[in-house]
Amino acid sequence: MSPADDLDDFDLQAALLRSDGGDLLTAVEVLASKLEQALPGRTTVKRSGGGLLGKGRKQVRQVLVLLGETSYRLDVDGEQIEGFRQRQVGGIAIKRETLDPHRWLSELTDALRAEAQRSADLRTALSILIG
Repeated sequence: MSPADDLDDFDLQAALLRSDGGDLLTAVEVLASKLEQALPGRTTVKRSGGGLLGKGRKQVRQVLVLLGETSYRLDVDGEQIEGFRQRQVGGIAIKRETLDPHRWLSELTDALRAEAQRSADLRTALSILIG
């Protein structure tokens, strides 16, 4: 299977993010776990909650994916989800854009597709992501 085929499968798996309502939060949880597993050096997931004494299930609050000089961040606050793309040069942020979750996913997928063309490691990670 080629990297392009892997990303097409990723597009299908991530399609839940394009849905509305409660499914959106579930899709974020699944996507965060898959990105965390497939791209451990490039993905950070922050979780919080867990109820009284922190023994319950924690919810994803932020997903951050670093690809070269660009970071893709998804913030989750209750049922509100907001995406961001930020470009950095020499560690200094030069541009930050707010993206709705659908566009965030599309932009992240495009960036992963471009990066996979240049990186054998990312192609391997994508095969894990597709599972």
